[in-house]
Amino acid sequence: MKHVAVPYDSDEAFLSLVVPRVRSALDEGRHVLVITCAPKLALLADALGADAGHIDSRTSAAWYGHPYRTLAAYHDYTRGRRTLVIGEPSWTGRSEREIRELIRYESVVNAALHATAAIMLCLYDLRKVPPHVLEFGPVNHPVLLGLDGEATSAGFVEPHELVLNGDRSPLPAPGRDAKTVRFTGRELKRLRQSVGDYARAAGMDRNLITSLVISVSEIAANSIEHGAGYGTITMWVHGGELVCEIADPGGALDDPLPGYIPPEPESPRGYGLWISRQLCDLVELRAEGGVLRVRLHLSMES
Repeated sequence: MKHVAVPYDSDEAFLSLVVPRVRSALDEGRHVLVITCAPKLALLADALGADAGHIDSRTSAAWYGHPYRTLAAYHDYTRGRRTLVIGEPSWTGRSEREIRELIRYESVVNAALHATAAIMLCLYDLRKVPPHVLEFGPVNHPVLLGLDGEATSAGFVEPHELVLNGDRSPLPAPGRDAKTVRFTGRELKRLRQSVGDYARAAGMDRNLITSLVISVSEIAANSIEHGAGYGTITMWVHGGELVCEIADPGGALDDPLPGYIPPEPESPRGYGLWISRQLCDLVELRAEGGVLRVRLHLSMES
C-alpha cells in the first residue's frame, strides 16, 4: 500500500493533482474510489468527462461517519484487487474526541492495509482543515504529494508509535451512580442480562442495546479466556452516553494496535476488540497496576 498526503489550496490545484492520477489508475486497470464533498465530486466528474463513468464515488458525510467502520469499508474495497482510493474527510463540526480518532484512523490505515495493492491519496484542503489537523499529514503519511511531485515525509511515525493528546492520561473516575457487577466464565449469560437491563432502565435506544451487550460480552469473554478468568464491569451514564468499563486483573496489552486491525477470516481469535470498535462510539484501553481496563462508550440515542 502507498499512503500519500495531498495538501492543496484551490479547486484548480485539486483537479491538477487528482485528475491525472485517476486517469493513470484507470489506464492501469485499477478500481478507483473517490470520497469527497458533492461539489468536488461534480468538479471531478466534469473534468474527467467520459472517464467519470468508470469510477466509484461517495460523499464524505456518508463514508466517514465512524472511523473504524470506514477502515473496515476500505479493507473490503481494497481486498484482493488493485485500487486507487482518494479520500477527503470533512473535519468541520467534529468534537475534539472525534477529530482525535479520525487522526488515529489515518495512522492505523498504514498497518491495516499495508499488504494490499492500494494507492491511497488523502486530501487536505488548506482553506478548511484546522491547523492542528494539518500537522498530522506528514506524521500519518509516508509520502507527500504537491504540485512539484512526490516527496518522502521526514516526519512519518509508525502507527504503533503514534501518541495523541490524552492517550496516556488516567481515565476519569466512573460516575457517582455507577453500578459494578462481578463476572466469571459461568456468569456471562447473567452479565449480558445485567447490561441489557441497566441500558433499558437508563433509557438507551432499544436498537443500540444489542450492540452494547455484544461488545461487553466479547471483552468479558476475552478476560475469561486470556486474562484472569474473571473481572468486573462498571456501568454509568455520562454526557448522553452509556459507559461500560470491563476490568481484568490478569489482562495485558501485548498487541501494539489492539482491535484496530481486522482479523483474518480464518483466524479463531482477535475479534473481541475489533467488533467492539465497530459497534461502539469509542473504545479506550489502559493497563495500570496489573489491571487491564477496557472502557466502551455508546450513545444513548441512534
